[in-house]
Amino acid sequence: MSTDPWGRVDDDGTVYVRTAEGERAVGSWQAGEPEEALAYFHRKYDELAGQVQLLEQRVRGTDLAPAQAETSIAKLREAVADAHAIGDLQALTARLDGLTELVAQRREEVKAAREQARAEARAIKERIVAEAERIAEETTHWKSGGERLRQLVEEWKAADRIDRVTEAALWKRLSAARTAFAKRRKQYFAGLDEQREGVRAEKERIVAEAEALAGSTDWGPTAAVYRELMQQWKSAGRASREAEDELWARFKAAQDQFFQARSAVFAERDASLAANAQVKEELLAEAEKILPVTDARTARAALRHLLERWEAAGPVPREQRDRLEGGLRRVDEAVRKAEDAEWKRSNPEARARAQSTVDQLRTSIEQLEKRLSKAQTAGRAKDVKEAEEALIARRSWLEEAERTLAEFS
Repeated sequence: MSTDPWGRVDDDGTVYVRTAEGERAVGSWQAGEPEEALAYFHRKYDELAGQVQLLEQRVRGTDLAPAQAETSIAKLREAVADAHAIGDLQALTARLDGLTELVAQRREEVKAAREQARAEARAIKERIVAEAERIAEETTHWKSGGERLRQLVEEWKAADRIDRVTEAALWKRLSAARTAFAKRRKQYFAGLDEQREGVRAEKERIVAEAEALAGSTDWGPTAAVYRELMQQWKSAGRASREAEDELWARFKAAQDQFFQARSAVFAERDASLAANAQVKEELLAEAEKILPVTDARTARAALRHLLERWEAAGPVPREQRDRLEGGLRRVDEAVRKAEDAEWKRSNPEARARAQSTVDQLRTSIEQLEKRLSKAQTAGRAKDVKEAEEALIARRSWLEEAERTLAEFS
């Protein structure tokens, strides 16, 4: 019989392995020395230990799934329990137990990570649904809103899946939001088409009226009507692009026809009025010689004669009218101011009031001079000072009153 720390070979060739539960036969050896038998079964143990080591490396060094790892551990545990090998089988079992604990810990970590991922995925999908519902309810930028909804669907697909019930409920809300948005957009454009049709009808009326006036020669009133039609056009809103372009072309053509005809007539008329303008240029130069006005009555008579000739000269071109009329108006205003000043000077009531003021001040000064003389004789310094101050004020007032009276001379 040959012995070994972990096994032995009996005399009959039976090979045993020693375990914590006692010896267990693992085979028999009939040919060769017992040492050869022990070496053979040690090699079997080494192979088994190598498999345990390889599994340890996979579990600790890779992302081996817990379920797959547990299956591998169970197979190795069964292999160790029934191993036809000699060695420290209990140590291998202990190592497998350690791996079992590690895999259990890894399973909890994976579970926690999966729950965290699901929570994050749920938050993402709830955010996606909330934004989709807001777009469906509020957005009126239809193109960007539709594009954003498509992006949200892609974000949904890219997010991790969550539990089936919650996933289905959120997807139902997302689908409902997309449907509501599409329905509201369809209603908007249907209403817009109806509104544009109303605008088109209104602008067709405007164009028809404009075209009816295109040949009018009633220049002033018709131009006013065209301005009113333009305001109505701007206030009507916009029709479809095709209708808008076609109607505007017709409106502008009618308007251009009228105003071009008017411009031609006015240009011809202005040419015929050029001689009148030359006459009024000469009359204005003659009127400006009245300035400055020294004799209001003579100036008015001269201006009146000029005005008669001015009216007889007739109308002038529009571009010269304001300048010529404005020049004559300035001369008339200067003559009018001179007349007003002359009237003030010749007003008897105003002259009488001015004379009365002068007389009163002279009388007051005489009285103050007498009072001053008495105060000086009596040596009353205070009375002297008051009388002198009053005299200074009255004499100043008298000078101003006399100047006013002189203006009536």
